[in-house]
Amino acid sequence: QVQLVESGGGLVHPGGSLRLSCVASERGHRVAAMGWYRERKLIAGINMEGRTVYDDSVKGRFTISRGTTDNVVYLQMDNLKAEDTATYYCNAGGDLTLLSVFPFGSWGQGTQVTVSS
Repeated sequence: QVQLVESGGGLVHPGGSLRLSCVASERGHRVAAMGWYRERKLIAGINMEGRTVYDDSVKGRFTISRGTTDNVVYLQMDNLKAEDTATYYCNAGGDLTLLSVFPFGSWGQGTQVTVSS
């Protein structure tokens, strides 16, 4: 099963930015779709072609991207709000639709993001 490790969280003031990173353990095979979750709900996803989907709560503020290395995904979080405070997880899926309903990786520890003044 694909293992995922998230990093990059921290404490930031409202209006600030953070960049989260995630590495999937799948070797020699590019995972079709990867995404970021908050409370196990998909908030941003990206497939191999670079197509992206976002939850309305983060649209226009968060940007998901894939790294040049296989199975690495980033989440650039800008204009952070107090309500973005959460533990963020990443996971993988067969496509963007499956990513939202049936991610197949093992949930990692996540990375905590706290937005507070």
